[in-house]
Amino acid sequence: MFKRSIFADAHSAYEDAHFVIFGVPFDATSSFRYGSRDAPDAIRKASYNFETYNEFYDIDLADLQIHDSGDIDVGIESGLCADDMLCMVRDATAMIIADSKIPIALGGEHTLSCGCIRAFCDAPHCDSDSIGVIILDAHLDLRPEYLGLKHSHACVSRNVIDDLTDKCALIGVRSGSAGEYTYAREKGILYNSADDVNDCGMESVMQGAIDALHDCGATRIYLSIDIDVIDPGYAPGVGNPEPFGLSPRDVRTAIRMAAPYMCGLDIVEVNPGYDHCESAIIGARLVREFIAAKSV
Repeated sequence: MFKRSIFADAHSAYEDAHFVIFGVPFDATSSFRYGSRDAPDAIRKASYNFETYNEFYDIDLADLQIHDSGDIDVGIESGLCADDMLCMVRDATAMIIADSKIPIALGGEHTLSCGCIRAFCDAPHCDSDSIGVIILDAHLDLRPEYLGLKHSHACVSRNVIDDLTDKCALIGVRSGSAGEYTYAREKGILYNSADDVNDCGMESVMQGAIDALHDCGATRIYLSIDIDVIDPGYAPGVGNPEPFGLSPRDVRTAIRMAAPYMCGLDIVEVNPGYDHCESAIIGARLVREFIAAKSV
């Protein structure tokens, strides 16, 4: 890995850390707006906007053991493909898991989540059947391939469910092809739209997802947050913006509810070239919210 800026308060040595942050500056399969490769550094810079103290949890992040390992050298300028990137992400995540630490990945495009989740499913000292996944995303991402690629940002949920675990819930969805919606219904995939969250409240929707995963035997949750799940009025700097989305408070609620069960987190699809740091600021704050929530 190589160092750029460091996430705020992530000054612990790796050996001492409870949380390990790493970036994945990869956007080779992006289909509308390229630029999420710049997000890890933008999120780190935005993290210095905030006080170290979290009043809700009465906890100070300056007192916690957080390490920033820098970015995985995915070599996008030299044409590294998504398959290679996923192997590198899996290996980096596997090392963090083996050392009994909690990984936090900063994307980069959503494709990288499969590498993180695979590391949990393959970990020799983990029960892969105990891993559940919650994906907050504006898009179903259930295509079997997109633009000729299986490992594409538009296929990430399909690849998780088909190749890694069917203990998966999708929240905040408001976009997908007719074929994707048909596939979701035929396979009984648990998904809730952004309208469901608006009508029922995030607490109800999130509790339903957690309960469903627990009923399937999942005792640990990996949470993947595609920033485009948030309405572009709040977070315009994303690869594929979709109106009528969630609020940042909705996503914060999801983190607070899932945190007791969470084993890992990724924040993906921030695209800092398309706003004035709003999306990176939200991403940074969500990371800090998770660290605080997981530390109580």
